[in-house]
Amino acid sequence: MSVSPGRILGIALGSVAILAVGVYGPAMLLGPLPDVTVRVAEPAGDTAPASTPITLPADGQSAFAVVADDGTSDIIATAGEQVAMPMGGAAKLVTLLVTLDGLPLEQGLDGPDIRIGAEDYTDYLRYDAEGSRVLQVSPGDTWTERDVLRAVLLASSNNHADTLARWAFGSVDQYVTEANAWLEQEGFASTRVADATGLSGDNVGTASELTELAARVLAEPTLGELLANGDDAPTAAGAKRIPDVIGHLESDGIRAITRSYTDQGGLGFVFTTVLPASGDAPAHRLIGAMLGQPDYETLDPAVLAAVASATASAAPVEVIAAGSSYGTVESAWGERARLVAAASRTDASWGATAGAASVDVDRFTTAPDGRTVGTVTVEVGEREVSSALQLDGAIRDPGPIWRLTNPATLIEAFLDGQA
Repeated sequence: MSVSPGRILGIALGSVAILAVGVYGPAMLLGPLPDVTVRVAEPAGDTAPASTPITLPADGQSAFAVVADDGTSDIIATAGEQVAMPMGGAAKLVTLLVTLDGLPLEQGLDGPDIRIGAEDYTDYLRYDAEGSRVLQVSPGDTWTERDVLRAVLLASSNNHADTLARWAFGSVDQYVTEANAWLEQEGFASTRVADATGLSGDNVGTASELTELAARVLAEPTLGELLANGDDAPTAAGAKRIPDVIGHLESDGIRAITRSYTDQGGLGFVFTTVLPASGDAPAHRLIGAMLGQPDYETLDPAVLAAVASATASAAPVEVIAAGSSYGTVESAWGERARLVAAASRTDASWGATAGAASVDVDRFTTAPDGRTVGTVTVEVGEREVSSALQLDGAIRDPGPIWRLTNPATLIEAFLDGQA
């Protein structure tokens, strides 16, 4: 029996219908949905947190840093062009750090004896005749390593800086070679030394890098203890008497780390102070460095003004407020939800103004109310403050009717998923 053309057409149409139901329907109902569209917007009515600028002197160059919990330092303010300039006695910080990097001294111990030789005595006589800082020595004297460190750090003794360099490295020239290699290895781009004392104008650095050197001195157990105690540091019987000649502005809560004057570099001062906890503000340790200051009549008010302004700028400000909206997400089928900060975040402004918010949202298609979908980050100076972003409403599946009536959108979503 022959099959009529009409029957053939019916069979074909029926087959297409069956395929449509069997393939199209499941494909549309089970296929991937398109990602939501993100629209970022700053919170309405929000203003940048108030900030109190840190006051630094116009002369020379200066830097202020806050010491982080891990002992590292973060620059919070600078003044003057941060280019290498003579750093005077601050070069002795390099002498101390490089020596202890290679020959560590356990905290509280005196270390080996260092015998004063002819070169050491000659240095003492020469520096004394030049009017540079010295501590008296005589040939045949014996100083412990700890006492030599104290002499270099607290008394800024130039003859003891040379003695320490010769003892640790064999000669001052060899010390200079190894110290500059250490500085380069440790990432100090501008700081370089030409001797162990800082008397040469070729000992150069920046105020910014000096704050990092000072932070390392504070973090080094033996040096940190010596600075904390000054000339009241407990010493063993027979230990040398070492005056704390670098001390300056102690009554104002300031601990000098190095203080010196050279014809090439002027007056240089590196110091630390602790801002006590107050209200919601935690305690902060700060390090300041000022190079090229003309005189103490300029330096002292500049230091006190810098500390006072830093105290004001340490007060925490609300950078991100919980519940603030940083934009919206919208699905292709019309559901919307706001991106809101999950938690408030405060930070010390340190004189900086908060920048624009940066929003990072994960790719997603559907999500329940309250789900964390990204982060918001705000820069405050050199630091970043972040909070999670959550949805303030649900983005639900659109259901079968929308899926079956929007094939082009679903096919495009499928192709995007294959890319």
